[in-house]
Amino acid sequence: MNEKQKLLRKISIAQFAAWELHLYLDTHPCDMSANEMFRKYTDETNMLKKEYECKYGPLVVSASNEADWLKNPWPWEYMECDC
Repeated sequence: MNEKQKLLRKISIAQFAAWELHLYLDTHPCDMSANEMFRKYTDETNMLKKEYECKYGPLVVSASNEADWLKNPWPWEYMECDC
């Protein structure tokens, strides 16, 4: 697994944790411990996304200007070896 994939996995983990805590807080809004953990994972997700976008470009269309999406190479043009 290369660095880019590791960073994407970290983003996925933090997003999952934040989402699950969000769902929990829907039914337990007074749980301050869960609320703090939710804020922690949300902040971590935002920090990891910024790090990814600085290194590899935008994750979603709304995170960039149009010029970023027109730059070459396109995602399917990358030649990576998973050896």
